[in-house]
Formats: sequence, structure tokens, C-alpha cells
Amino acid sequence: MIRIALIDDHAIVRTGYRRLLSAEPDFEVIGEAASADEANALVLRTRPAVAVVDLSLKGSSGLEAIRGMLARHPALRVLVLSMHDGTGHVTQALKSGAHGYLTKYCEPDEVIDAIRRIAGGRRAFSPEIADVLAGQAVIGDAALNALTPREFEVLRMLARGESASGIANCMHLSQKTILNYLSLIRQKLDADSDFKLLHFAVQHGMVELGQTANA
Repeated sequence: MIRIALIDDHAIVRTGYRRLLSAEPDFEVIGEAASADEANALVLRTRPAVAVVDLSLKGSSGLEAIRGMLARHPALRVLVLSMHDGTGHVTQALKSGAHGYLTKYCEPDEVIDAIRRIAGGRRAFSPEIADVLAGQAVIGDAALNALTPREFEVLRMLARGESASGIANCMHLSQKTILNYLSLIRQKLDADSDFKLLHFAVQHGMVELGQTANA
């Protein structure tokens, strides 16, 4: 049996996944979580083989959840299933340790096949994500790749309108640490204002204008 954990902040989505996956004879859904903290606790308690993770969670993002779960259970295999299909999200998910990435536009059979592939030690990507990775391999993006997953997450939250103190609370870090991250991000992106940081985030699909505080 492939033991599976579902990490998504929408209960109705988790219910749909559970019904889909539980119908497979070799799958067992052993738990659900809606946040990074819940995901970390779930993994410690149940030791699943595969975690299916959304990148948009309550509080800290799915990127934080991926890193936290793998730190606690290194043998875990992670499949991202997200609405986000931009280069930034894909790159940072893989940097965080994900073994596969599908968009939520994929067919149910693709999810089932991807879980089996990942549980078997392989990788799995939906066609549009494979195209993103191929394009990145060809053209690259030095600025985006220069960011660590945590810096990427701090920038994404800033672009969505979070204050430094709000980011610190969500990520369970001190405000001073977040300010240090922001200073490093500005240096790496050669940005001397929050407006330039916002422009970079929007340009790279990290956040949509409608999601920002200034939109």
C-alpha cells in the first residue's frame, strides 16, 4: 500500500482527493492537514510514503511545509498539486525538495499515475510544467535562481501585502530575521524599493496584481 498524506487548506478539495485516491486498491490516505504546522505534525505521527501538497496554505506556504516535512521524514516523497504554474513556483518547489509537480487543471488519472511514479522513486510533471522546466533550462533566470526558497517565500508574502511583522508571525521567525531576508533579497535583485520588488514578483508569476495590497 502507498500511504498518502493530503496537504491543502480547502477541506472540500481534500475530501475530493480522498475519495479519488481511496478508490485505488494500492492507496491508503492516512491523514490530512491544512497548514505547514499541521503537515509537520502529521508526518511525524503517521510517516506517509507520499505527501500531496498545495503551495497555498494557511499561514506559511506549501514551500515551508515541504521543507519541514522532509526535515522530519527524509524518505517522504512529495507531489505538488497547485494552481500556480509559473517558473518561480516550480523552481522553488523543486529546490525545496518536491519530486513532482502537477497543476490542478490535470485529469484525475494523471494524479493517480504521478503518485505511483513518485512512490516508485521517479519524478512526475504535468505537460505544462515540463514545458516550464524546458524553457528555464534554455533561457534561465539568474535573478530568480539566486533566491533561496525561504527568500522566495518572504518576497511572495511581501508582494501580497504582508508587513515584516506579519511575515515573521506566519513563518515563526523574528521580525529582525525577516528584515535581514528583505535586505538580502533587495541586494540579489538590485531593487532599491518595495515597488521594484513588487514588479519583480508580478513579472515572475509569484503573485497576481489582484492579490496585492496595492492593486
